[in-house]
Amino acid sequence: MSRVIMLLRRPVWATVGCVLLVVAGGALLWLPMHTQSALDDWKTELRARGVPARAVVHDRVTKRGGTSTTMYLRYEMAGRTYEQEIGCFEVCRPAGDVVPIWVNRADPSDFVTDFDALSGHRGRIQGVLGAAGFVILVVAVPLTLSRIPFRRWLPGRAAPRRTGATSRDGVGFTSRSKHKRVGRQ
Repeated sequence: MSRVIMLLRRPVWATVGCVLLVVAGGALLWLPMHTQSALDDWKTELRARGVPARAVVHDRVTKRGGTSTTMYLRYEMAGRTYEQEIGCFEVCRPAGDVVPIWVNRADPSDFVTDFDALSGHRGRIQGVLGAAGFVILVVAVPLTLSRIPFRRWLPGRAAPRRTGATSRDGVGFTSRSKHKRVGRQ
């Protein structure tokens, strides 16, 4: 067991761990962007191939503290009544409003509205994972950069050597103070 711990304490493994954190953070940050792109494509496809219908805003619920609002829409499709929810992000219609929608033929509970909102709360989990990926990147990138031996690979110029100044007494000193050195009288 102690050999495993000693092996994991080597600088190479710490660097590999930092690089893996950067990769994981980048993947988590990429996920919501990819999901949003796929959802945008799905909205376009539903508008092109979906069945047009009209939904009525049945109810609008706001959580305590006003942190989020959800609209509940009712619509009829093939003789059945469906009720689905939509999160109010950009548009929040009052109860009783009629909303044009396009319904998925294969799944009548899936639709897109005229204001580009998909049924349900899609992408919420991916958004949280994306935020976690951003936090991981903020921590992992500086850690990874600190593990790279830049001085070994990119040697800089040598700093000029300074010689100590000589005081009235002839003794060398180097002052680091912002104030003038006043000799004792």
